[in-house]
Amino acid sequence: MKLYVLSCLASCVALFPFSGFAQNSLSEMEKAKGFELLFNGSDLTGWESKGNWAPDDGALFRKDKGGSLVYKAKPIPDDFELQFEWKISEKGNSGVYYRPGQYEYQVLHNQMHGDGKNPRTSAASLYFCMPPAKDATRPQGEWNEGRIVCKGSVIQHWLNGEKVVDFDYGDSKWATEVELLRIRGGDLNARGAFLSLQDHGDLVWYRSFKLRSIPAAEALVSENITPAPVPEAMLEKERNFVEGKKKAAAAPPK
Repeated sequence: MKLYVLSCLASCVALFPFSGFAQNSLSEMEKAKGFELLFNGSDLTGWESKGNWAPDDGALFRKDKGGSLVYKAKPIPDDFELQFEWKISEKGNSGVYYRPGQYEYQVLHNQMHGDGKNPRTSAASLYFCMPPAKDATRPQGEWNEGRIVCKGSVIQHWLNGEKVVDFDYGDSKWATEVELLRIRGGDLNARGAFLSLQDHGDLVWYRSFKLRSIPAAEALVSENITPAPVPEAMLEKERNFVEGKKKAAAAPPK
């Protein structure tokens, strides 16, 4: 009997390797928590693109150039939790934008893309701001679970069940990282963006988008976890980028 139970469990894991539930659907627990399903698995209802994204075997697939895929049915709440799954092509790059002004959950094939050399631009980073604590990606070609949780000045990114980014941008210890976000175009006070999936020129798949608004009474406290260190060579490239931005901003208009 014990062996039979283990065999059944193994079969369930093979069928539903991440959550144990069918893709693009909500469990009763998720419904009770207030999650909404943003993609029905079969068509682009609620989404807007230039025709370069299409449903593909229960996923949103970026098949050709043409720009981002944007969920226009409703904007992202000020305080929210977003869950999704993603799969990227070899050397691929994409991202999930969730607040106005370059708030991007990076989607990347870390091992073969140049951005993977810098933790600050690697998978699950808050792009060009906060590196993940570790590389928790699965092998290229496999599905990864992403999760973004934001309330007030706290931002958390999760990857495959591990919280890899967690910081309170109101804490002065993160002033350097927050300044990088600002230079890139991030506005700490801006809210109300539409969810946007980046077309970076590579093949990418997304599915199982689940969104809920976090109630005011639900506490979210940051652990301010330590991000992965950025190599000195990458820090030098960042400094050069910042100097270029400053020079461009100071230059007289043409």
